[in-house]
Amino acid sequence: MRIGVECYSGYRADESPRRLILGRKTVGVKEILDRWAGEAHRYFKILGEDGGTYLIRHDESSDAWELVKFERGPFDLTPEE
Repeated sequence: MRIGVECYSGYRADESPRRLILGRKTVGVKEILDRWAGEAHRYFKILGEDGGTYLIRHDESSDAWELVKFERGPFDLTPEE
């Protein structure tokens, strides 16, 4: 699933995710749990401010972000609409 990601850009562009944009829902990044590089992608395992765990990847050649996996957390802080 393609997603939008707002990032901190330090020594490189899109160095670390700060906010995920999932349709109309925005989730702040509470903590980056892990990160690693593959052959064509960079991966981030993130704890969201909603308590969920998100595995996202960045395709550097197309500059596209994708949600690979989501696990709901022990609590859900999603505001009611």
